[in-house]
Amino acid sequence: MASSILSELRAGVITSTAEETRALAARLATALPPGSTLALHGDLGAGKTTFVQGLAAGLGINEQVTSPTFNIFTLHRGAGRTLIHVDAYRLEAGAQLEDLMIDDFLTPPWWLAVEWPEKVPDWLPAAALHLDLTHTSDHRHRLMLRQT
Repeated sequence: MASSILSELRAGVITSTAEETRALAARLATALPPGSTLALHGDLGAGKTTFVQGLAAGLGINEQVTSPTFNIFTLHRGAGRTLIHVDAYRLEAGAQLEDLMIDDFLTPPWWLAVEWPEKVPDWLPAAALHLDLTHTSDHRHRLMLRQT
């Protein structure tokens, strides 16, 4: 199943609703091993936070997930797992994230989702998966895992 969802995302997936985006992310969550970092690229409104909501659900985390724009990051815990949700929009360098000591919260098993990763490329692990979320001309969303 892991290779199936990854293959689908590498080819590109179109979603028509927020629910479809969340369901796709929940499927991906079951395929990501602990310690995974997912870098979410996309314009405002592309569905990054919606995608993280689905990741949380797929990891068995039942708490509400909202964008941590002003907090920079939020920890979501459930089912013995931790999802660290970072919004780097207001940052200018990865060193600013280091100052927040996020590494202290990376207690296994953890998963890390980073919105606006282009703001902190030097902070991301080399093995991070990069997912592009874009709008289509017919108001749907396209999700594509970059070939790395």
